Amino acid sequence: MDSSVENNVKTVRRSKEEKKVLRKQLKASHTLLKHEGISTAAQPTKSLVVANGGLGNGVSREGLSAALKEMGEVETLVMPPHKPYAFVTYRSEESARNAHVHLNGQMLQCGENSVTLYLSYVESVTHEEETSVPLPEGLALVEDFVSPEEEAVLLSAIDWSSTNDDITAQKALKHRRVKHYGFEFRYDNNNVDKDKPLPAGLPDECLPVLERCVSNGHISMMPDQLTVNQYESGQGIPPHVDTHSAFEDTILSLSLGAKTVMDFCHPDGRVIAVVLPGRSLLLMKGESRYLWTHGITPRKFDMVPACDPPSPAGSRPDLGTQSGLTLSKRGTRTSFTFRKIRHEPCRCAFPSACDSQGAPSTPSLSLPPSPPTLPCCRADAARLEEEYVHRVYDAIASHFSNTRHSPWPHVCHFLTSLPPRSVLADVGCGNGKYLGVNPDVIVGCDRSSALIQICAERGFHAFVSDALSVPLRTASCDACISIAVVHHFSTQERRLAAVRELVRLLKPGGRALIYVWAFEQEYNKQKSKYLKENNKDRVTDGKLSVHTNRTAFNTQDLLVPWHLKEGKKRGDEESGDKLESSPAPVFHRYYHVFQQGELEQLCAQVNGVKVQSSYHDQGNWCVILQKDGL
Repeated sequence: MDSSVENNVKTVRRSKEEKKVLRKQLKASHTLLKHEGISTAAQPTKSLVVANGGLGNGVSREGLSAALKEMGEVETLVMPPHKPYAFVTYRSEESARNAHVHLNGQMLQCGENSVTLYLSYVESVTHEEETSVPLPEGLALVEDFVSPEEEAVLLSAIDWSSTNDDITAQKALKHRRVKHYGFEFRYDNNNVDKDKPLPAGLPDECLPVLERCVSNGHISMMPDQLTVNQYESGQGIPPHVDTHSAFEDTILSLSLGAKTVMDFCHPDGRVIAVVLPGRSLLLMKGESRYLWTHGITPRKFDMVPACDPPSPAGSRPDLGTQSGLTLSKRGTRTSFTFRKIRHEPCRCAFPSACDSQGAPSTPSLSLPPSPPTLPCCRADAARLEEEYVHRVYDAIASHFSNTRHSPWPHVCHFLTSLPPRSVLADVGCGNGKYLGVNPDVIVGCDRSSALIQICAERGFHAFVSDALSVPLRTASCDACISIAVVHHFSTQERRLAAVRELVRLLKPGGRALIYVWAFEQEYNKQKSKYLKENNKDRVTDGKLSVHTNRTAFNTQDLLVPWHLKEGKKRGDEESGDKLESSPAPVFHRYYHVFQQGELEQLCAQVNGVKVQSSYHDQGNWCVILQKDGL
């Protein structure tokens, strides 16, 4: 080829690429304006918004900062929590111009994944004032409680290679492995057998640490029970309260190895995330020990402060308002939890959570602690869905993902029947099981950050978003799917809004596939695979009923239990191996199950769209919508 022709071809290709980047940059600007209220500037300034460069996309502060600093001296970098964008302010406008020219459309590698950055100028950068939240009453965190040398001694004292389970009651649970010393904590009844101490007492290596706890006034009695948990990256422990009748008041938890984030939840819905650094000591007493649940969400990255911000005594940075956050990759963490066996009934001031005073000692298989009522206003609906949908899926994400691996045939047919180069959005994508079905352009979003992280680990393009407000441009998608999502909205108004949002995303002539759980689990004389028994749901006075799994429905609005299989090893469900006895914490998810014709009636209320077809598929009502053409 003649060199001049070759150069012209390269010029044309560069020009097309530049136009493509410009289009996507403008699209990102429109999305930011519509859904986040962020206005971009036409003229250069010292500040830029970096679309796709946020913590919500799995981008760490360190990775983004390194790329931005190559363009010039950075004054500030603001990364709002859970958002798919960041703000950077340079010392000079020239540096901002460099970033705008050289980073627009560039790929940024984030561990095993990559994102494409799109930058636009902004006049100024504002963000929420960073706040601190008080720790639960009775909770205290002592950082650097043990030295690195003591840490090494303690870790070496635990022999995980031992096969003599009678000595330390070693267990290999699904989300961690565990050893018990002094007394075994039995997960089948959430208690200890106080008359059967283990042959192995507490390791001698623990005594100096415990003596220091006594001398410092953290405890008044030496513990006689120790549980050692080892967590690998991606593992966690469900929310729980240590059984009142089993242990005395103060509980000590020593974190060794990698840092993690522990969530404390109050029965009224308050959630406080506490960063536990390596070599720190957590003390739980009083209300924090008896009333608040504590747990670790299974995930591979945590959002943590990039540096240690000063906080008043007895408080911690609010990770929901901090802008100086980064992603911390989890490593192996080992916790030493020290407790004192209780020999008399508990007489704490929290009878609603106390098994000695009548509360159940194991998670209820029938009812949550206080079953909610149907919401009567928008705020009630949002609170109900936050507690009984959003938090549940974040807590069960890993186990839920392991049960969601086979795409449904009718959904696959819809996806593969789309024309080539179609743009598709999976709204409520879960663990991404449909994101790999069609090789064309497809993006997923889900309200659960834990499930989106699983999508990212699988190499899919997905981001955190509410299904009522998806940060994609109007009329930008050839097709959308919403599989098992709309039934989680707790009012007719919100279910209608979810359908309207899907239609908004569609181009004229575009199609949407919607699946919701059906009230009629038996249709045309054929039972769905879900049905196994004939028991009915349990209805409580004025409260939402709690469904009995694998049975027919007798009410449309209900709570469906999810039994977290803590003891199963990966693959055990498929192999059919015999499983060890283990705890099965129960979470309750809100559902509105649809009656025949209800989904079509809902869609008929949306202007500019018609129901192309509807059908019943294995216990689900399904519709295909088509948006009116131009």
